[in-house]
Amino acid sequence: MFELAYKPYFLHMRHPFRIADNVRTGTPLMLIKLSYKGYTGYGEASMPPRYGEDLNTAQLFLEKVDLNTFDCFPDLSPLLSYIDGIAPGNAAIKAALDIALHDLLGKFLKQPVHQLYHLPAASLVTAQTITIEAPEIMAQRVKEATAFRYLKVKLGTSHDRTLIEAIRRETDKPLYIDANQGWKDPEIAIRLIEWLSEQNCVFIEQPLPKNDYEGMYWLKERSPLPLIGDEGIQRFADLETASSYYHGINVKLMKSTGIKEAFEMLMEAKRLGLQTMIGCMSETSCAISAAAQLGSLADYIDLDGNLGVTNDPFTGFICKGDVIPVDETPGIGLKHVDWNRIVPFEAL
Repeated sequence: MFELAYKPYFLHMRHPFRIADNVRTGTPLMLIKLSYKGYTGYGEASMPPRYGEDLNTAQLFLEKVDLNTFDCFPDLSPLLSYIDGIAPGNAAIKAALDIALHDLLGKFLKQPVHQLYHLPAASLVTAQTITIEAPEIMAQRVKEATAFRYLKVKLGTSHDRTLIEAIRRETDKPLYIDANQGWKDPEIAIRLIEWLSEQNCVFIEQPLPKNDYEGMYWLKERSPLPLIGDEGIQRFADLETASSYYHGINVKLMKSTGIKEAFEMLMEAKRLGLQTMIGCMSETSCAISAAAQLGSLADYIDLDGNLGVTNDPFTGFICKGDVIPVDETPGIGLKHVDWNRIVPFEAL
């Protein structure tokens, strides 16, 4: 018999997280504990408001879940198909269940998740995210990120050049640029991208609004830097047309409904000749460790979502400088969880 428990939680950030269209100081999560025959798996749904999920939608979804109608474990496919079919959307809470099932399966079989997918353990070099602030504050954040070889810089303002110039006075490190749909005019965007291509920038993530297909098609044909789809690439079906608008995709477990579909997306992207990136929301070490299991499939790693928070209740892979050392720990790689000491978020 499966036993499902869950707790609403609020993840606090060390600094305000400001991007092109919003700012927040924390993120609501739903934490999952799934037990089966003496084994326990953990999962997490991170639900920033822009994606339409919250603690109430997560609870309503979980109330519909009954895994005990299945007798197929350790085959996860029927269970995950059932979960996905309960209701449309709800990608993050589906991801929480997917992560918990993978963690449970890995512990049951005494294998890390990457081995379940015939992938190697990998030492992953993650970028450090610098969110939008006043130029002097962003420059200070750069000084604090001395351990990181790559910086991911949030743009999408009317003064993006000023922000980059402030960063460039502090470092010449390669920059991943994320506009978060903040540029609206393709012709203005291309001029900025051309300038950024001279500033040791590696790629541009989601430069235009995700539904501006005409603009993205135009921009992709002219951009001197690779364009990576994030908000415009959610699930596997989006890969059908991805190469028309992007040179690569950013796969996140909270968008893809979890590990299984993220793996399928990364494999299909490689088959299509698209560049691959594994990213994250603001997350605990639970979801970050789960995503890191697929890290060997990514050209770019952006898994720092647990590094800027103050109340991570999990211990997973400990970042050594900018390296996430994925090891052979069974399941998703958690080293310590004290479920009984996790204090729920009382806003539910």
